[in-house]
Amino acid sequence: MSTVLITGATSGLGRYVAFELVRSGHVVLAHGRDPERTERLVGELRAEGEAEGFVADLASLRQVRELGARVAEARPGLDVLINNAGVGGGALDSGRQLSADGHELCLAVNHLAPVVLTRALLPVLRANAPAQIVNVGSAAQEPLDFADPELTRGYSGLSAYARSKFALAAHTFSLAEELAGSGVSVNVLHPATHMDTAMVREAGITPRRTVAEGAPGVLALATRDLGSGGYFDGTRPARAHEKAYDPEVRKRLAAVTAQLLAL
Repeated sequence: MSTVLITGATSGLGRYVAFELVRSGHVVLAHGRDPERTERLVGELRAEGEAEGFVADLASLRQVRELGARVAEARPGLDVLINNAGVGGGALDSGRQLSADGHELCLAVNHLAPVVLTRALLPVLRANAPAQIVNVGSAAQEPLDFADPELTRGYSGLSAYARSKFALAAHTFSLAEELAGSGVSVNVLHPATHMDTAMVREAGITPRRTVAEGAPGVLALATRDLGSGGYFDGTRPARAHEKAYDPEVRKRLAAVTAQLLAL
């Protein structure tokens, strides 16, 4: 059985997946932003199996790095990372928001945080190969404007969200190439459209699917060998935005990401 870190586990899809995993006998490392909610979740998970909680605000890159270090030290047997936590574009009138580091919030939490956390945990995952990295993306994808990657002009919450998920998909394909032959696979998926989550409701969208309908794709990628460098719609292999496969786009994204992380 695997030792699985899942970010954003205190609600929505993450919470559902955490319970499915622990009930199947996996060790679940549940990340949350709120200490009380995380502690409460871990108490519930421990009624079903082995679980441990880790608290960090993924809108702070310092806390993301600290999370990676804590998990690596506490759980050297980690062999599955599910980058599930994310933020949406918010309510239609919410306006552009910034992370603790001054980055556009969607890009910070949905792209920069998974990049940093994955890098921090790669040595452990490599040591425990075969290992899996699952990036929870979205069918909403829009290429970044490399002249304005943080959307300082003409901001729209939907665009910010879609650009962050495009970046995550493109990063996934680059990372898969980098990890080829290492025994560590990395894939990205769109779990389901407009699931019943706080993110969807906050955006003023009527939910169309349950989190139970979004979970099978995440669980399959976390627990089975389905190759690497793939994009899935639920459990089905699919295609991300075509530009996410473009080597030049991915090269520029890597450069911009490195630049933002160095700020």
